[in-house]
Amino acid sequence: MRITLFLLLLTLFFSCTVSETQQPTSYESDKLVDLVNPLMGTDSEFKLSNGNTYPAIARPWGMNFWTPQTRKMGDGWGYTYDDYKIRGFKQTHQPSPWINDYAAFSLLPVTGELKWKEDDRASWFSHKAEVAKPHYYKVYLADYDVTTEFTPTERAVAFRFTFPDNESSYIVLDAFNGGSMVKIIPEERKIIGYCQNNHGGVPANFKNYFVAIFDKDFEITKTWKEDDLQDADEAKGFHTGAVIGFKTKKGEQVNAKIASSFISQEQAELNLNREIGDKSFEAIKTEGAEVWEKELSRIKVEGGTEELRKTFYSALYRVLLFPRSFYEYDKDNQLVHYSPYNGEVLPGYMYTDNGFWDTFRAVFPFFTLMYPELNSQIMEGLANTYKESGWLPEWASPGHRGCMIGSNSASLIADSYLKGIRGYDIETLYEAILKNTENWMENITSVGRFGADYYNELGYIPYDVGIRENTARTLEYAYADYCIWKLAQELSRPQEEIDLFKKRARNYRNVFDPENKLMRGKNEDGTFQSPFSPYKWGDAFTEGNSWHYTWSVFQDIEGLKQLMGGNDGFVAMLDSVFVVPPIFDDSYYGGTIHEIREMQIAGMGNYAHGNQPIQHMIYLYNYTDKPWKAQYHVREVLDKLYSYAPDGYCGDEDNGQTSAWYVFSAMGFYPVCPGTDEYVLGSPLFNKVTVTLENGNEFVIDAANNSKENVYVDAVSLNGDSYNKNYLKHATIQNGGEINFKMTAKPNKERGTGAESYPYSMTNEEN
Repeated sequence: MRITLFLLLLTLFFSCTVSETQQPTSYESDKLVDLVNPLMGTDSEFKLSNGNTYPAIARPWGMNFWTPQTRKMGDGWGYTYDDYKIRGFKQTHQPSPWINDYAAFSLLPVTGELKWKEDDRASWFSHKAEVAKPHYYKVYLADYDVTTEFTPTERAVAFRFTFPDNESSYIVLDAFNGGSMVKIIPEERKIIGYCQNNHGGVPANFKNYFVAIFDKDFEITKTWKEDDLQDADEAKGFHTGAVIGFKTKKGEQVNAKIASSFISQEQAELNLNREIGDKSFEAIKTEGAEVWEKELSRIKVEGGTEELRKTFYSALYRVLLFPRSFYEYDKDNQLVHYSPYNGEVLPGYMYTDNGFWDTFRAVFPFFTLMYPELNSQIMEGLANTYKESGWLPEWASPGHRGCMIGSNSASLIADSYLKGIRGYDIETLYEAILKNTENWMENITSVGRFGADYYNELGYIPYDVGIRENTARTLEYAYADYCIWKLAQELSRPQEEIDLFKKRARNYRNVFDPENKLMRGKNEDGTFQSPFSPYKWGDAFTEGNSWHYTWSVFQDIEGLKQLMGGNDGFVAMLDSVFVVPPIFDDSYYGGTIHEIREMQIAGMGNYAHGNQPIQHMIYLYNYTDKPWKAQYHVREVLDKLYSYAPDGYCGDEDNGQTSAWYVFSAMGFYPVCPGTDEYVLGSPLFNKVTVTLENGNEFVIDAANNSKENVYVDAVSLNGDSYNKNYLKHATIQNGGEINFKMTAKPNKERGTGAESYPYSMTNEEN
């Protein structure tokens, strides 16, 4: 008996010991869509960003998103997690709080006394009575005892309001200020109208036409214009809205089907009939869940905690939202778009709401890897943008906006074409790229290349000629020139042209200060600007300092290494970013901008992962004999700076870029230099990742012995053969296969340390 009891206890002991170290084998939900938290990143404000996101309830790349609105009309922070009142449920097109929204309008159910102004009508709510999924939102409005649900399609949405027993129940439609019109058609249970609100980048004839159809007769109809509520069925002015009212019984559900169009009122109704028609609320909800599940299932992760899976799929959801589809299908089912550049309705694709300064780094490389057909459509949209405006977009929302620097559209186009994606007018796009290298838009200097004349003559943009962020521009133009060089080769352009851009791709050397081993502003006479502080944000750089921008030599890390004195000097400078304290000089801005604060509080020295310029830097250890340091720091960032919580980002999410860093890095590789065909290795987060590619092939990333402690790569094999490179080729992934990582708690200081293992640098190509 004692022996039996002893064996039983021994068995239980070993069972518990094993289970504590194993990765979980079962999870709360088999549906990936249930793992996504659209509230990730919503605990943000002007002075500190934990993502600067809002719950975007949408279809992937949908023309319209819908979101609960907790802040005032026109506030870029439309939904903030710490708020406790909802003012409306808003159709939104906002890509960023800094860019703000356009073409927005909202609905809100009200009971009892009619409250139609946004401050008056706002209702208390709680996250405890809130459900947010990518395809569905539900919340209880406490002041009115009404539960609101909505579920969208690409251009339409279905609402369901569950009312209490009340003699005075209403639905308020706010068409917002900036110019709007509403018209109630009671006999059709319909409200139509348009809104014109925007924050720039639209033609004079810009309108968002909408139609809302309800399934209950209206007993009360009112409209307002400015502050005047009237017993009229139509209003047109700066700020208008509509109210419909009726009696309701306890638990009575009132449904609304809504769609919009940038083309016409008739097109809005066509969009409604095509995308919703007679479908029930539940059918649309189910369809939305299936659409998201299909996309999320393209990458299946195994192992890791439930929390890690939630973070991964919440990040992946963000990657699949932008750029926004800005096209519709006409009555003949032909693809057309309203041009946000010239105001005409034209055939073909159009995408918008994207800042390429952010997204060229990882979002668009993700599309070239996972969504080549979508990428081709986006390229067609870029060609259409050039034809309609005379320029390639750099920050569009919906038309050209003045924001950020660089001519990063060249990276998108080159990366697409060089990876074999076709189906668009590459000759027109190349013409547009060449125009960018010589000019800039007069009234929006972020379009084209501001300072191109100085850059082309001197090989850099001088610090002292009145062009802000000059050194950052020089570095980004040089990288774009690398992309143009490789594209020009592929297109068999004249050799003189090819050689010109190859030469310009080395212009990063012109702003490297050998004394400090950092990038530094240079005056027109060839002297470096003085005094110099590597901790000064802005000035010669963009939303960062020299510690951050020095690494923006994506195309030639070997060349940068040589400037820093070789392998040891380069590694020492990389290490220094994490070692130096998080001090800063914010004098250029006259105050501490949120990006600075986010670096300061992260506890990682001067590493500023919350902003884009430095996000590739960790992977540069792979170009040295210390690749294991990349593995350590990648996992540190994955573990420390991301979670699926409302404060789950460490800075601006920015159209999927910070999320794409997580998705790539969690899989075990990252596109350091778009325009090459390589992805640089890191430290995979999960035991296994199965990637289903658009061509039907599967690529599997297997990480044996993976755990929170085992962050280092001891050995790698590719399709069964030992593999000593620190990168993967694009074609290797596209062809399908399996890469196996053997993980360990101690770094392997021998693997991948030789020059033959390093990723591409243009200096090596020349040697």
